[in-house]
Amino acid sequence: MRRQELTFLIVGMILAAVAGGLVGNLVGSFLPEGTIKTLFTTDVEIGLGRTVGLEQVEPLTLNLYAITLVLGLTLKINFVSVLFVLLVFVYFQWWYL
Repeated sequence: MRRQELTFLIVGMILAAVAGGLVGNLVGSFLPEGTIKTLFTTDVEIGLGRTVGLEQVEPLTLNLYAITLVLGLTLKINFVSVLFVLLVFVYFQWWYL
């Protein structure tokens, strides 16, 4: 696999995850209450940082007087974003391999 193909795959998966999250929340907001709405709107937050509440994550802060380092990364994953990432992966395999 060439470097350009790998870059395309990574960027495609990131864009698919973002688009899937947006589409999932948008479609879920129009659905009536029930299991399908829960499937579209429920997401899992995975992150690097301090947990303040049940779902709130603050970044880690290291204050060294002259320099303050803030470290944080949070991924919000829902069903549609996983589905979009899988579709991009299948497309990549079909097109490039």
